[in-house]
Amino acid sequence: MKIKILILVLAVISLSFACKQEQNQQNTDTNKKTVTMEKPSIHQFTVTAINGDEFRFSDLAGKKIMVVNTASKCGLTPQYEQLEAVYEKYKDKNFIIVGFPANNFMEQEPGTDTEIATFCKKNYGVTFPMMSKISVKGDDMHPVYRFLTQKSENGLEDNEVEWNFQKYLLNEKGQLEMVISPKTLPNDSKIIDWIEGK
Repeated sequence: MKIKILILVLAVISLSFACKQEQNQQNTDTNKKTVTMEKPSIHQFTVTAINGDEFRFSDLAGKKIMVVNTASKCGLTPQYEQLEAVYEKYKDKNFIIVGFPANNFMEQEPGTDTEIATFCKKNYGVTFPMMSKISVKGDDMHPVYRFLTQKSENGLEDNEVEWNFQKYLLNEKGQLEMVISPKTLPNDSKIIDWIEGK
């Protein structure tokens, strides 16, 4: 009788242990899925600022980011004014704008980095971070823009840079959330609501 009871107790313990192991495995699998589902981040990139310094996107963790391709001789160039105004208003509220001069559209950004920096400061008082001139489309597209335009890299959508001053909005984790048309002004309510978290 005692042997039967002992066997029964051992069977219950063994079954309980097996169930616990299975539950632990399920929890591990769930955690793995959570990690895998995390969207890619722009924080992986380090680029060159317009003054030649290294600029690490990882330093922007915790901030909302607007990435915008700029040009000095475009009909949309006056958007620099609104960009700077939005930056001034929200720069102390975990928001930053990062500008990338590009000469991809009708050669509307022909200048050197030094010339571009002087133009931006002199004409629009730009203080938000400006990067070294890059290409935002074509075979020589910069890796940051491959990330922004390809769903396989950004986890959100495939898109193309339509023109100068296209805006990419990324959340505090550096994940792409929204692509805004070049013609939409930087102070448009859609953008402001996003910055303010409405």
